[in-house]
Amino acid sequence: MAVAVFLVYQTIADFQEKLKHPVMSVSYKEVPFYDAPGIAIYPGQAELLACKHHYYDYILPLVNPGLPGEIECITERVNYTDPFTNETTKHAVIVQGPREVKKRELVFMQFHLNETDQDFSAIDYLLFFSFQEFLKSPNKSAFMKRCESSYSSWKFSGGFRTWVKMSLVKTKEEDGRKTVEFRQEISVVNYIERRTKAGGDQLFFVVFEWKDPFIQEVQDIVTANPWNMIALLCGIFLALFKAADFAKLSVKWMIKIRKRHLKRRSQVLNHIS
Repeated sequence: MAVAVFLVYQTIADFQEKLKHPVMSVSYKEVPFYDAPGIAIYPGQAELLACKHHYYDYILPLVNPGLPGEIECITERVNYTDPFTNETTKHAVIVQGPREVKKRELVFMQFHLNETDQDFSAIDYLLFFSFQEFLKSPNKSAFMKRCESSYSSWKFSGGFRTWVKMSLVKTKEEDGRKTVEFRQEISVVNYIERRTKAGGDQLFFVVFEWKDPFIQEVQDIVTANPWNMIALLCGIFLALFKAADFAKLSVKWMIKIRKRHLKRRSQVLNHIS
C-alpha cells in the first residue's frame, strides 16, 4: 500500500511538472516555392530607378547606373501614420518579393538619392509575410501599421550592394496563435563608381533572395500525456486490487488451516479422554 501511494504521488507530481515546462520542437519543412513576401521600402528623398526579378543568382552588368531604368516588379505606394508616434507620416514603396526558391529567384533594386545633408545615408526596409494579403487588404494603410508594429525594420547603405538572404520561421504559441519571423543573412559588397560625373548624388543597390527552401516551424510541445498517466494509475490500482485479493485469500487460507488444526486437536483430546 505504501509503495502504491508513493507511485501515485510521484506520477501526479511528474505530470504537473511537465505541464509547467513544455519542450520546444523545431522542424524543417521543404517547399518548392514560397508565398511572395512583401518588401516595404522607405526611400525618403531617394528615387526608385530600377527593379527586376533575376534567376539563378545571375545579375546583368549595370547599364546607365544613376539613370531611370525598367521597373518590372509589382509595386504599390502607401502613406500611413507612424504606429508608435501617430504624428509623422511614413511613405512606403511595397515591392513583391521572390517566390521560386528552386530557381534561386531574386529581386534586384536600384535607388538614387540626389542630395543629402547627412554624413551617412541609408534606406529603411521591413519584410512582411504575404504580399497577396497586402493587395487584398481593404485598408492598406492600417495593414502597414500592423506590419510595422509586428516586424523589425532594417537598413541598407548607399554606395554598396547589399545582399539579403531571407529565411522564414513560423512559431505556434501555447494559446494557438501563429507568428511569422524573418531571419536574414546580410552581406555587403562595395560598388565601384565608374560614372564620370557622379557629383554629390548617392546610389543604393539591394538584392533580396531566399536562403534555402526550408521553412523552420517552432512550437511548444507538452510531453505530459494524460492518457499515459491514467493508464499508469489504472495499473497501480489494479496491482492494489490484486494485492488486496491475494491478502484476502491468504487470510481465508490461514483461518481454514487454523480451524483444521483446532479440529484435529479436539479429536485427539477426545480420543485420549
